[in-house]
Amino acid sequence: MAKKKAMRPTWEGHLRLSLVTCPVALYTATERSADIHFNMINPKTNNRIRMQSVDAGTGEPVDRADLVRGFAVSKNKYVLFEKEELDSVRLESTRILDIEEFVDAADIDRIYWDEPYYLAPSGRTGIEAFSVIRAAMDKRKKVALGRVVMHQRERICALEPRDGGILLTTLRTHDEVRGTSDVFDRSLPKPDARMLQIAEKIIEQQDARFDPSRFTDRYEDALRELIAKKKKGQPVVSEAPEQEEEKVVDLMEALKKSLKGGSGPSREKADRFLEAHGRKAKPKAKKARRKTTSRKRAA
Repeated sequence: MAKKKAMRPTWEGHLRLSLVTCPVALYTATERSADIHFNMINPKTNNRIRMQSVDAGTGEPVDRADLVRGFAVSKNKYVLFEKEELDSVRLESTRILDIEEFVDAADIDRIYWDEPYYLAPSGRTGIEAFSVIRAAMDKRKKVALGRVVMHQRERICALEPRDGGILLTTLRTHDEVRGTSDVFDRSLPKPDARMLQIAEKIIEQQDARFDPSRFTDRYEDALRELIAKKKKGQPVVSEAPEQEEEKVVDLMEALKKSLKGGSGPSREKADRFLEAHGRKAKPKAKKARRKTTSRKRAA
């Protein structure tokens, strides 16, 4: 049986609740190692391409060790900073994760949730204190809010019990979240009652429990299949694009077709649903057109 590779902590320090402290370690809860990464290759030599730092004005290559950071104040004008100057404003990593307050999880808008981490005891010392803090949070059903300095930046974080440890999620600040007023239209039309009923029925039919294992990155899967074929020397043939289905312009027709789905019944299933709820189905488009024509003639 293969031995599990030990995870390396992202951060180590102490969790503190009032006068109670315990040593803890923070581990990333997600990974991107499964992603496929490509290198730029010269096909004539089969060698990797090495990127160079080039002066945009002279076109001459520059050694990265000679570069400094700059902040743009206007076009082609920068304020330059030495490493020591930037280090002078670095937040000191106190290695203390202070719990400041407790809130209900529902009070935190989901848009503020950012990166998840696992917080676990570091060694045997203080494990009892960690257990007490975790159990108290679990019993009160509260989320703790605190601050931690990671990668030279202070992050606000939320802590909540999870399995045998604590899930720590960094939170975005208010300034990082854009408002909706420039994107969402406040004057949406009132939905047609009949269409709304069908849409609700479609939602009811497609009700399910969330299962993350059912969702995979289909592009990544296709890339892996392509790489496997190339490794075996198999020819890669582009498949013909799928023919698009005829677009349904009428919203009611689209809803009715969605309601019947692939289960087999005809489109009258939607009409029967409406009639069962005390609403008459609209006459078919063909009849409506005949009435319109007759009215025009009468005029």
